Amino acid sequence: MKYTHILWDFNGTILDDVEAGIKSVNTLLRERSLKTVDSIEEYHSVFGFPIIEYYRKLGFDFEKESYENIAPIWVEQYLINVKESKIYDGVRATVDFFKGHGASQIILSATERDMLLEQLSELGIKDLFDDVLGLDNIHAASKVGIAKEWREKNSTASVLMIGDTVHDLEVANAIGADCALIAGGHQAMDVLKETGAPVYSSLFELISSLK
Repeated sequence: MKYTHILWDFNGTILDDVEAGIKSVNTLLRERSLKTVDSIEEYHSVFGFPIIEYYRKLGFDFEKESYENIAPIWVEQYLINVKESKIYDGVRATVDFFKGHGASQIILSATERDMLLEQLSELGIKDLFDDVLGLDNIHAASKVGIAKEWREKNSTASVLMIGDTVHDLEVANAIGADCALIAGGHQAMDVLKETGAPVYSSLFELISSLK
């Protein structure tokens, strides 16, 4: 195994929370008489980072209402809806595979860290990971900053980033890491393939390729 560290995205990679995200944003859209997101395909067509641009595509007018006002309302809805979300098949098997080869497992997420830790505890998977890196706010701007900070402290690490969005590839590129993108999360297979990065239909397919 060439990798000493595995950086895991959380939302859409470990946790299947796509439906929770759609339900949450639809509540905000209905309250503002905006068109709701009616399918996962439609969601995939607009979702991306930074999150503020995703909201703009949905029709939010930040001249009338600030993003800073909307974000906590979305989080409130999300924490209700995410209770129904489960981890993806293959998460435990993939973690075990990498641990069996001596690689450290670290979560790197654009989720606020305390909220992330609570979710991991509720899902019963907190102990699977050696460290948890999250933001110090709820605005989900970018993971690049915390990834670079981690990299400075682990300059000799050989790293694989596992994620479900183009932003995860951007994070990997920013720290000189390899990247494996898993389709089925917050962005569609065709969008991920356009990046040129390796794309897999599941975590099981990723494990098979590494074996």
